[in-house]
Amino acid sequence: MTSHQSTQTMKPATAAKKLGVYLEATPAEFREGVVSRAELSALQADPPQWLRELRRNGPHPRPVVAQKLGVSIAGLARGGVTEPLTTEQIEALKAEEPEWLRKERATQAEVRKEAARLKERDAQRSDRSS
Repeated sequence: MTSHQSTQTMKPATAAKKLGVYLEATPAEFREGVVSRAELSALQADPPQWLRELRRNGPHPRPVVAQKLGVSIAGLARGGVTEPLTTEQIEALKAEEPEWLRKERATQAEVRKEAARLKERDAQRSDRSS
């Protein structure tokens, strides 16, 4: 009896998310096909020109925009940013630093600070119980 191993594939949207790129900006052949795990690994290991260009200049999906601005995805929405942004647009926002961006960055800093405090507290508790 021989075992037949099927190739695992994913939708282009899933692959684009894993690659950190905006699906609508990818080439048509990428959007219209399926991506195998091996193809995804190859794209990650040796990105083609279109992928390097998208990662460098965008447009970027919301998670990437949020990360580059140092805010949460919800913070982007509160700031009225609902569309993908290019690197140039992100840099312009950073330079302009509107009130909503300052506020959301401060909120994000507080969230990180609280998460670090809780992690430290939990680490101390587990040390005491050991």
